[in-house]
Amino acid sequence: MAEQRLENILAYGEWLTHRYDEGADSFQLRHLDRGQHDAATFITDEYLGVEEQPFVVSRRDAMARVSKTNDLHFILHSAFCASTMLARGFNLPGVSMGLKEPVLLNDIVGWRRRGAAPAAVAEKLDHSLHMLARPFDGDDAVILKPSNVFNALAPLALTMRPASKAILLYAPLPVFLVSVARKGLWCRLWCRELLEGLITDGIVNLGFEPRDYFRQSDLQVAAVGWLAQQQFFAHMVARFGPDRIATLNSETLTMKPKETLTAAATHFALDVAPDMIAHHPAFSTHSKFGGNFDSSDRAAEHKTAAEAYGDEIEQILVWAKAVAGAAGVPSRLRAPLL
Repeated sequence: MAEQRLENILAYGEWLTHRYDEGADSFQLRHLDRGQHDAATFITDEYLGVEEQPFVVSRRDAMARVSKTNDLHFILHSAFCASTMLARGFNLPGVSMGLKEPVLLNDIVGWRRRGAAPAAVAEKLDHSLHMLARPFDGDDAVILKPSNVFNALAPLALTMRPASKAILLYAPLPVFLVSVARKGLWCRLWCRELLEGLITDGIVNLGFEPRDYFRQSDLQVAAVGWLAQQQFFAHMVARFGPDRIATLNSETLTMKPKETLTAAATHFALDVAPDMIAHHPAFSTHSKFGGNFDSSDRAAEHKTAAEAYGDEIEQILVWAKAVAGAAGVPSRLRAPLL
């Protein structure tokens, strides 16, 4: 009976692989139906609540039993670019399921940053992706939107899965900086934490010395994080090519959400009926807070913040343009989705 229950749980993606315990070398799973996925901003304890009794299975036992997995594709992003809205758009019953920032991948990132051996990280990442790709409710594909802390591992994931494709989503730097400014102190601190992680990952190559960051303002640090990710994305496009990588500007997504989802589905080779997209609730509700919300609301929010922080942002943009020019960072990425 216990063996049959284990087989049943591992067969379906409704049992989300939520955490990886490196000490026990085990996965922790929790049950989430499609509605719970859709209602949660991210599939993290903050939004789901803590699962006091997760289902625990050793990694080796799981890998011995998980055989059928779906196609797996990625939405990679550099934050504050409507990526959650796009991921919600892939909650398409019978077609695909969008997974929004599973903590499992953050666990692998944290383990890597603490000095785990590269070969071990690759093995655990491969197995974690295998677990996340388990079929959900008859769907054909899983569209995975990791946290942007995962970006440094994305090339490895795409190399291990040659059938997988990705969309690289980013906000223009002025829009990104307005988002940081209007979100306040917690977001400015988060940008410093983000940059610390990017430096640990070895993907900040903009000509700065470590001591330089102590002399930079919050919005300068935010700009450095954006530039580092933009540079990294440009390298990914060059490495994997337009057949596997499409890039997307957040302003295109928010102004043309349905056309964007249609193009993204085509990029991922998904067969989506037009009416599933035309009436999708992801494009009329706020991805973080719920309630009615559209592109005009977003534009109004940004206009108010831009008026409040415009002088500071303009100065940072002049500085960032010089940094980008010296480091060869493009303001727009090649291989646009639309």
